[in-house]
Amino acid sequence: MPTAIIADDERLMRDQLRMRLNQVWPELEIVGEAKNGEEAVDLVRELKPDLTFLDIRMPGKTGMEAARDIGSASNIVFVTAYDQYAVEAFERGAIDYVLKPPEPERLGVTVERLKERLAAPKAASAAPDVTAILSQLAEKIAAPKPKHLQWIQASIGSDLRMIPVEEILFFRSDEKYTCVQTEKFEALIRKPVRDLADELDPSLFWQIHRATLVNVNAIEGVTRDLRGRHLVMVKGRPEKLEVSRSFLHLFKQM
Repeated sequence: MPTAIIADDERLMRDQLRMRLNQVWPELEIVGEAKNGEEAVDLVRELKPDLTFLDIRMPGKTGMEAARDIGSASNIVFVTAYDQYAVEAFERGAIDYVLKPPEPERLGVTVERLKERLAAPKAASAAPDVTAILSQLAEKIAAPKPKHLQWIQASIGSDLRMIPVEEILFFRSDEKYTCVQTEKFEALIRKPVRDLADELDPSLFWQIHRATLVNVNAIEGVTRDLRGRHLVMVKGRPEKLEVSRSFLHLFKQM
């Protein structure tokens, strides 16, 4: 059985990639997981996996740096959200890639390539100079990470869903979880609103309460109840979201 390790600093992303790989390549055995590049290098030395799935951006030793250290000891598969400048370069080389979030159809293409490489005679399947390929990619991959979150990883029952932020109507927190509400479904995450407020585009999401963020494009209007509280009406939703006094200034222009 072919073996692999997964390296990504986000646990939910590791879980999702493991789940997707199991769907499209059930024979592949995931023998280890790493949270950063240093752990990935150590696991490759210890477990000698056939494949190493590396997130490009990780704290400490990045996926790029880890790949240089791993060299030809394992077939490198980069996991990246930055396809605009990376995919073309990957296509030209022997290094494969998986786009975030990993979709079964696209992942299946990568799996077929990897199966062919592993099945080929060793001399024929030997990867070219990984260091040289990485040097060619380094400048394109080194672009800064997007300033704001582009999607949210959330649990719906036993499933993990990648939700584009523009599809989210609002976030609302309680003591343990934050509800992620879209037009079609509700999901839960553990990240509190105060952290989300720092990571989301403030021109798209307004914090209207210490426990609530609302998508500006989902606001239908603002009303007041009998107690004088200001409430945001959300398009297509029955619930109304309370506005704290300290955030009322956001609606003076409306």
